[in-house]
Amino acid sequence: MLLREATSHLTKNELAHLGSGEVAYIRKMGSEDVSRCFPEAPEIDPDVDLWALFAADGTPILLTDNRSSTFYKAAEDELKTVSLH
Repeated sequence: MLLREATSHLTKNELAHLGSGEVAYIRKMGSEDVSRCFPEAPEIDPDVDLWALFAADGTPILLTDNRSSTFYKAAEDELKTVSLH
């Protein structure tokens, strides 16, 4: 109920920027998703586990094969992190 009330008072632009500069999310990625989110990345071995850090609005920040690195980068940028499943 509270969420419905809060979102009904936000414009689409305000909703799109909610958490901007404050929140980032971490997502495990397959090599097949890399080129879509990180077009400048080289071809990556499909057996490598990859982790990505994204800004709240979905802007890619970091791609790595080390999950801990995503948390370090978020802390360096003073972002609160959440994981998506």
